[in-house]
Amino acid sequence: MKKKILAALMAAAMIALSAAGCGAAKTEESKTDAAPATTAAADNAEKTKVTFVLDWTPNTNHTGLYVAEEKGYFADAGLEVEVVQPPEDGAEALVGTGKAQFCVTFQDSMLPALVGDSKMPIEAVAAVVQHNTSGIISRKGEGMDTPKGMEGKKYATWDLPIEKATLKQVVENDGGDFDKVELIPSTVTDESSALSSKSVDAIWVFYGWAGIATKLNGVETDYFAFKDIDPVFDYYTPVIAGNTDWMKQNPDTAKAFLSALKKGYEYAIANPDDAAQVLLKAAPELDEELVKESQKYMSEQYQADAKSWGFIDSARWNAFYNWINDKKLIDTEIPENTGFTNDYLE
Repeated sequence: MKKKILAALMAAAMIALSAAGCGAAKTEESKTDAAPATTAAADNAEKTKVTFVLDWTPNTNHTGLYVAEEKGYFADAGLEVEVVQPPEDGAEALVGTGKAQFCVTFQDSMLPALVGDSKMPIEAVAAVVQHNTSGIISRKGEGMDTPKGMEGKKYATWDLPIEKATLKQVVENDGGDFDKVELIPSTVTDESSALSSKSVDAIWVFYGWAGIATKLNGVETDYFAFKDIDPVFDYYTPVIAGNTDWMKQNPDTAKAFLSALKKGYEYAIANPDDAAQVLLKAAPELDEELVKESQKYMSEQYQADAKSWGFIDSARWNAFYNWINDKKLIDTEIPENTGFTNDYLE
């Protein structure tokens, strides 16, 4: 569901994170040229390369990745991780074609890669955030703190089937008439400006970034989360997905990558201030105040009430895809337990 936004905003250039090499300490013997010293370059040459595709420009959804790099968790696992921006056709395409091993994606937007003619060998292997933190943000006090209040208001739509079906259900569950919501085709890149200018009245956002940004920009807002209106919308967004064929052929490497990544997110959970600095070091173009405030919020969302970071609950995963089946939002029936596995998590 996010692909049209991503295509408009993603840079085509690739950015790389080089793994931290550990040069061996020289002994007296090496100083006399009796034995060559181990170099960082040689160390890196021995590491297994893994390519990871972002879904967006760096933000607090990705902090655990940058922490795992900065703290040496990937290097300790024998991995050299290259992080790249997604192409216009999405991160799933690179992973599904085997040009990358892992990516960030979303349960809703990865669906076309799981069934039908466009099916690719890709599956979710970890939940970045345990619960869906997305919902509708609007100007405060204008009645849109509940879905019914969107009647007669301008909503910035991506004009996508799952998106509109979601809104229709929450509005009608709240006793409203979805046909009275004014759908304005729009790709909002600055929620604060869009709300302040009244070009739109309501926007679908992920609160941990865009919602906090409006607060910092002094825009007073109302907000409701989809999962609080209907539990079927407590699906997984975002997730880490991997190439199924590659993981089956390289299970130890897949497990080592996810183990190191898990340590990165666990560190971010326990140390949000330091984790924010790690993200800012990796992406200095980001707004420092936004990163710090977002990181505090996200530190409580990454694992939330799950038994461990990354775990995907099959009941919640299946409930969302069964809802899509019931609404006939795609032509192909989605079988139970399609598109995810916990097998590579610790």
